[in-house]
Amino acid sequence: MVIAYITAHYAGFYSIPHLGPFLNAATIFTAMLFFVRRRLPLYSYPLSAVFIYFYVILFTTGYLDVPARFLGLGDKWWLYGILYTAVMIVFGTLFMYRRRRDRHQVIRTASVMAVQIVLALSIPLAMKLFGAREFYFSYFWPLKIEYFYPETILAFPTPIILYSFLGSLFLFPVLAFFLGKRFYCSWVCGCGGLAETFGDRWRHLSDKSRNAWVFELFSIYGVLALAVIATLLVVGNWAVGREYPAFSAVAFKTQEFYGYFIAFVLSGAAGVGFYPTLGSRVWCRFFCPMAALLGIIQKRGLFHIRVKSDMCISCGCCSTYCEMGIDVRHYAQRNQSFTRAACVGCGMCAHVCPRGVLKLELKRRIAG
Repeated sequence: MVIAYITAHYAGFYSIPHLGPFLNAATIFTAMLFFVRRRLPLYSYPLSAVFIYFYVILFTTGYLDVPARFLGLGDKWWLYGILYTAVMIVFGTLFMYRRRRDRHQVIRTASVMAVQIVLALSIPLAMKLFGAREFYFSYFWPLKIEYFYPETILAFPTPIILYSFLGSLFLFPVLAFFLGKRFYCSWVCGCGGLAETFGDRWRHLSDKSRNAWVFELFSIYGVLALAVIATLLVVGNWAVGREYPAFSAVAFKTQEFYGYFIAFVLSGAAGVGFYPTLGSRVWCRFFCPMAALLGIIQKRGLFHIRVKSDMCISCGCCSTYCEMGIDVRHYAQRNQSFTRAACVGCGMCAHVCPRGVLKLELKRRIAG
């Protein structure tokens, strides 16, 4: 942490107005993690601080606009999108090489990389180059909450409006019922894509304790509830806000808070910043409203993990490498096939199992 702090200081970041308090907060919070996860390699903490610093600078300053304009990208967000995609390509390729004997892992990773390259970068960039407003076709409400804000979504052509609403309200719930949330969280979503590729080396750090599970229940469904409330308030403000200034003020404050706190603090600074200290799926496990919504449907759907009876040797590899903090061994030891709302269906538990005890299946939901 000291190294990260000194580096930020001498790089001139503390001279940027209003940035100092954010960097101090990031340093203090990362230092606190040392006392929570003390068995980690020492480099984990300054590395986590550096990642957090990056998102603080990205969201609170225009510092990255300079290299973006120099490269002809317009603003920092396009630079960030290209860097994000490049990181996924490099580490995704390495991931596929390491897991090359597992066809499922290779195809899944290739899918999430292709979606990021085509739907989350190339098409939006092409739309911008041709003078249209960019639309990210791989993101839906409630993850991309602004795509239900009338002033945002109504600025797009009718086909895109229908795509956004039908995808969010019909297609995704149906797919989650029949395929589980893995169709999105492990095959499509860019947030999950970065966690599965760049974050793979830290997947084993997810907390498997009961306290973490209790926090997960309150946090992820709390964010989902906040997303629903924010959406309703913004829609209501669009409809009647001119007649009720007090209501309009509340709606604007809620919209501002959600965009700042969820996108910056939880998705960016915490979601990626804590990779080296808390594991690669902090955002997906604890805060993502899309993961929460699809998880609710998954619990009532066809997807489950089947456990082959009397084969588990209690090695614990499945639990260790579950990035969502699920104690898979608990179920395997009891010959209990199961469905968990948190599970993103990455299949890593089955991949690392030395005896082939686990299998991802789709059929009538069973108790567990």
